[in-house]
Amino acid sequence: MTTPSQNLQGVFSPVLTPFSADLRPDPDRFVKHCRWLLDQDVGLAIFGTNSEAASLSLRERIDLLEHLIAHGIAPDRLMPGTASCCLTESIEMTKAAVAAGCAGVLMLPPFYYKGVSDEGLYRSFSTIIEAVADERLKIYLYHIPPVSQVPISLALIERLLKSYPGAIAGVKDSSGDLDGMLAMIREFSGQGFSVFAGSEALLLENRRAGGAGCITATGNVNPTAIMRLYREWQSPDADQQQQALVQSRGAFAQFPMIAGMKAAIAWKSGRSDWLHVRPPLLDLDEAQQQALQSLLASMDFDIPNAGQLV
Repeated sequence: MTTPSQNLQGVFSPVLTPFSADLRPDPDRFVKHCRWLLDQDVGLAIFGTNSEAASLSLRERIDLLEHLIAHGIAPDRLMPGTASCCLTESIEMTKAAVAAGCAGVLMLPPFYYKGVSDEGLYRSFSTIIEAVADERLKIYLYHIPPVSQVPISLALIERLLKSYPGAIAGVKDSSGDLDGMLAMIREFSGQGFSVFAGSEALLLENRRAGGAGCITATGNVNPTAIMRLYREWQSPDADQQQQALVQSRGAFAQFPMIAGMKAAIAWKSGRSDWLHVRPPLLDLDEAQQQALQSLLASMDFDIPNAGQLV
């Protein structure tokens, strides 16, 4: 997918975090899910939005990271989310990821306060970079204004790249704004800056423009088809592949996305505890589960080798 000297590219999944009935993370199922994704050649953006990272404590995230590596997950396939609204926790989590040898970190802006300036965001990222003080640090900025309500502007990216060209490696653009994503590619990809689409729905546009690939929620359940388009974006049937990916993602988008993906894994693996999400999110109820299963069955949707996820 990449070499150590390059910034990352390819398809990454914000790995779902499995919980037990008492809502504790299940580290062994987490390892199995990560191994299954790696078998599809999908990288691991653990502790992303769809990992329910905002509902995980700093200690839980560090423990899960250490558990993955202790059980043979190669850190060069990991892009952990390390940011929180707490500056000191962001620094500590980022230090832990770098010390573990992770290939990069995915970093949200501090998102609790709205209407903050680019200057304030610059100082936040700068403070983290200076505190980590490690030349191995590779930050992939996480631009998700529909959720965070704190956008990462082109001007901010430009300033960060000028100040920290070794540390600022790329961006995940989950804005859903095609023109904005293309502008990031046009302005910064010539500097080795990796621009990832935040959904496979824009993967073909991303690849045709010279982007790095995608970091996508439904990589958790549809990795083979997404990875195929990443590789075959120049093939004659690329538009048809893209249309099929949009259709399958649209099926999950009819339900709360995280709970829907977990319900699909529970269905296909036969392991019902995959249903659990942490409050304030809610598991799909029986009617929703049946509706999702019927919709996916009508599309002949399958999760390959789902038995590995038990």
